[in-house]
Amino acid sequence: MSGPNGDLGVPVEAGAKGEDNGFGEAEYAAINSMLDQINSCLDHLEEKNDHLHARLQELLESNRQTRLEFQQQLGEAPSDASP
Repeated sequence: MSGPNGDLGVPVEAGAKGEDNGFGEAEYAAINSMLDQINSCLDHLEEKNDHLHARLQELLESNRQTRLEFQQQLGEAPSDASP
């Protein structure tokens, strides 16, 4: 896995000479496990975000309908009050 600048965090000489880069199977397995956990958390957050977005869209539409109804009532009230 590369860092933010694309480097592997290993000196080029060590990788080029075929020396041990300090990461064994256990370290890679641990990193993969952590990445899987992070991915799972991000998936969960994305689902919650999608759910909240849908609920907010429903609330927005409900508020629009309520405002329109209120404006219609205000527009009709003066004509209903006159004899």
